Amino acid sequence: MNGMPLTFAGATLEARASGALWWADARLLCVSDLHLGKAERQARRGGSLLPPYETAETLERLDAEIEALSPGIVICLGDSFDDTASESALDPAHRLWLSRLIAGRDWIWIAGNHDPGPLSLAGRHLAEYDAGPLSFRHIAGAEAAPGEISGHYHPKARLGGVGRRCFLVDESRLILPAFGTYTGGMSITAPELAALVSKTARAILTGPTQVILPAARA
Repeated sequence: MNGMPLTFAGATLEARASGALWWADARLLCVSDLHLGKAERQARRGGSLLPPYETAETLERLDAEIEALSPGIVICLGDSFDDTASESALDPAHRLWLSRLIAGRDWIWIAGNHDPGPLSLAGRHLAEYDAGPLSFRHIAGAEAAPGEISGHYHPKARLGGVGRRCFLVDESRLILPAFGTYTGGMSITAPELAALVSKTARAILTGPTQVILPAARA
């Protein structure tokens, strides 16, 4: 099994084991916080050096989801690049790879706080996107209408003492995990996340064995 079925705002979705979100009825695939180019950005800014493999690894997992699901719409839910310069510094082979994935699809880049500016890659570049009962944006609003889907916080939950990326969902909000390889995470019990969701919120853990936990216990 590659995903966990989820009914949200009347839409039948699938929280994929990879951290992607799939809406089969709309043939829509959504991923958040790819943070492509993080190793390059760290080196450019004099930070700690990271092995420069995260872009290829992230694209490989995204490619696998697109190959498996054949979406007509792909939404990248903000912070697709670690900063605006990371997009310009993208390796030509990785740029070609992305261009191949984009071709023939309605590809939507949602602006994030790391990459707010226009991108040179093909696709639509939007602040938010609405589709049926769902609304896609990078950062959850202070007060959300039912059906809000966002990213930004990189939610993680603990199971057996191990932190795992997770979807965080209640009656109104769905917050996606970071899809990028070199991304940290925020505990879903942190004040910033606990303040956004209701006490009935659930965490859907990613990975080969997906688990649903009450967020208050994760």
